[in-house]
Amino acid sequence: MSRRYAIYDVFTDTRLAGNPLAVVFDADGLDDRAMQRIAGEFNLSETVFVKTAENPAHTARLRIFTPGRELPFAGHPTVGAAIAIAETAGSGQAGPNDQVSVLEENVGPVRCAVRLGAGSAAFAEFDVPRKSVRLDATFDRQALADAFSLKAGQIGFENHQPTLWSAGVAFVMVPVHDLAAAGSVEFDPALWERCAPFAEGRLASAYLYCRGGVNHNAKFHARMFAPDMGISEDPATGAAVAAMSGAIHAFDKLVDGHHPLLIEQGVEMGRPSLIHLHLDVSGGVIAGARIGGEAVRIASGTLDL
Repeated sequence: MSRRYAIYDVFTDTRLAGNPLAVVFDADGLDDRAMQRIAGEFNLSETVFVKTAENPAHTARLRIFTPGRELPFAGHPTVGAAIAIAETAGSGQAGPNDQVSVLEENVGPVRCAVRLGAGSAAFAEFDVPRKSVRLDATFDRQALADAFSLKAGQIGFENHQPTLWSAGVAFVMVPVHDLAAAGSVEFDPALWERCAPFAEGRLASAYLYCRGGVNHNAKFHARMFAPDMGISEDPATGAAVAAMSGAIHAFDKLVDGHHPLLIEQGVEMGRPSLIHLHLDVSGGVIAGARIGGEAVRIASGTLDL
């Protein structure tokens, strides 16, 4: 059976930048083993499979796989799939077109808004399905530094300290002193496995960040390393930004109101990405969080399976 697929570069408006994503349409009938093998064949950080929604009021059912395992939720597959589905549905329409969809993921239903531009990259934004929560963990600063080939004094800035957070997928938030420290990182997976905690049944991934960015609009610069997922480094990680929202609020003590934040990632990989994070704070707590970004299609074809 032939199944359509498309490749999108996500969290960018420029082809061959951002985070590449394989979107497999018509995925009904594929079992877990087949989807995992197909994800391994694409060998991208994530492959998303679009199936018929279980709730007829929803748009589609998504299954998300890295080369190593399935994820309950991920940001760049959500953005990329929402745009791919909207572009397919609106292929005959001219001019700007806004659409709203609900995508079923293992984490739960995810509401997405998509804007299809006329002659510009499409943009999608979704409501983070789970609030970020801090998980119990303690960290050896020197061991963390060794895993990133840094000095212990380069771990942390201001009052930001290493912490463990999850909004569906667990990440160790590793603040580093500045852009120079972030750029000098040489990640050692073996040393990471010795110091990283297990969370939600898996070895937690690393999300390293500092203030500022190469892009002057960026509030934070980040890098992500996930040996347990089969990802040496990821150009853009929406699920990590969802988790990071809790750390930002915890350490920066955001005041009540709306806080738009731009996070850049993938710079050191030559695939710069821009992730939009919007936080609404009320009564001293995060009342809502949204993540968004652009995506552009670079290829399409069929799988003869």
